[in-house]
Amino acid sequence: MPKLSGRYALLEQLVADGVTHVFGNPGSTEEAFMDALQDYPQIRYILALHESVAVGIADGYARASGRPAFLQLHINPGLGNAMGMLYNSYRTQTPMVVYAGQHSQRGGSQEPILAGDLVRMAEPVTKWAMHVEDAFEIPVLLRRAFKVAMEPPRGPVFLSIPMNVMDEEADVDITPTAYTNTRVRPDPDAVERVAQVLAAAQSPLIVCGEGVATSGATPELAQLAEALGARVHASFSAELPFPADHPLYAGLLNIISEPALKGQLSAADVILAVGTPVLTILFPLGEPPFPPQATIVHIDLNPWEVSKNWPVHHGVMADPKMALTDILAALGKHLSPTHQHDAQRRTQAIQAMAQQFMQAMDASAQAKWDSIPIAPARMASELAAAIAPGTVLFDESITAGGHVMRHLRMSEPGTHYRATGGGLGPGMPNPIGIRLARPDRPVLSVVGDGAAMYTIQALWTAAHYKVPVTWVIANNSSYRILKLNMLEYLGEGAAGRQFVAMDLTDPPLDFARIAASFGVKGVRVEHPDQIGDAVREAQSAEEPRVVDIAIDGDTRSRWL
Repeated sequence: MPKLSGRYALLEQLVADGVTHVFGNPGSTEEAFMDALQDYPQIRYILALHESVAVGIADGYARASGRPAFLQLHINPGLGNAMGMLYNSYRTQTPMVVYAGQHSQRGGSQEPILAGDLVRMAEPVTKWAMHVEDAFEIPVLLRRAFKVAMEPPRGPVFLSIPMNVMDEEADVDITPTAYTNTRVRPDPDAVERVAQVLAAAQSPLIVCGEGVATSGATPELAQLAEALGARVHASFSAELPFPADHPLYAGLLNIISEPALKGQLSAADVILAVGTPVLTILFPLGEPPFPPQATIVHIDLNPWEVSKNWPVHHGVMADPKMALTDILAALGKHLSPTHQHDAQRRTQAIQAMAQQFMQAMDASAQAKWDSIPIAPARMASELAAAIAPGTVLFDESITAGGHVMRHLRMSEPGTHYRATGGGLGPGMPNPIGIRLARPDRPVLSVVGDGAAMYTIQALWTAAHYKVPVTWVIANNSSYRILKLNMLEYLGEGAAGRQFVAMDLTDPPLDFARIAASFGVKGVRVEHPDQIGDAVREAQSAEEPRVVDIAIDGDTRSRWL
């Protein structure tokens, strides 16, 4: 075994694991690591101006590459700055290894400036957190960190490494991480029971989530939905797990309104949940959201989620792709011509219902189609007509999201990512990480104005490293989502009440000028006819661009 200092043991292990990018914002307790980086030109350090931006870029990179991202943070304040975005990554199960430097072990009782218990601080927003005691442990614990980050449920893990440990020498073992194969097949008897339940369904409904996208199970899920004539909803997931242009896709589950969620599920007699919690919404539920007549089948590789909140009739711990493959094979024995005829009839009814809903949305938007400020529906329609072929979409459009989903209907897996951890801000940094992981694909992000300001410093990183991402700012000069939620909260009592601290005016946010200050060219769009040319020009550039679109912030309807 070679004798190496802790800093070089860490970097040699990163090289052994194929790490090509480190994302971070350095500080004094990471100086050993930062100095040693210059001896490893094969590893590119991506500097962010704020720790939350570094987390977001790492999150996007991990999602698009399918590998754990390596993130460097700075002791207690740096970790504190990052925690909001780390919470998002934790909730959306993004594999990430986070390293932060700690003060030297000697003299800790003096409570020096920046000192604190990093492990306890990181534990609520990570799967696993550990303090490294000596240089020998660095590659051992780093391999464990990469392994744990990738095991279901995936998520961020954390290592605290003291400054003196980075300087100490030790005989170390450098070898690539041995990852666990989690392609777990379901029990054959369980598969047969599920197949019988699905074959007997008269009104089947499928809810799919993160696990479907992670396991690459979208083709199998589409095949199953078509065989059953089942309506498909996507749950609160960071990657859209089902083609948005599929005739059986019925949109996102409503995560805000309990009555609306129950309405979406009310007609089902069998609900198949695959690769998703059952079910996550914004506010706690007082009772199960399922109709009493429904049989619930839950398939997930994470046993913690199965029957976690509500009892299910058939809980199966398995890889979604393996489970759906086996269920499809078993289902073939149970589907008669009558079943196939019923599935076709249900498919036609679902298509007709979806068409009616989209027509209602379009009719509601038509009255303001040519208005100024621009109607969100018109913005989304113009975007869909202008977007470059092969674009990967990141969506943090918040209240314009329904229109974005209506018009930008991405069909290829891995082309529609969303901000779903609950905290605002991923829409600025995450697309940078996506583009770094997939440099052959154009990347466009639609971001609400309020969300953009949480992590606006991401523009500097894109400009500095010449990462060609296009940001479309859906600018309604307000926190419109808070206004809509306030109206729902107050109900009839909303008359005469005002929205306190929910407007982003006086002075207005000028994103073209803000972008320019970070070295990014931006343009302000105030007329709908300008959107197409502005987006096409931005996406054709070999540099980052911002398109700031002034949209209507009316609160009389979610669909205006």
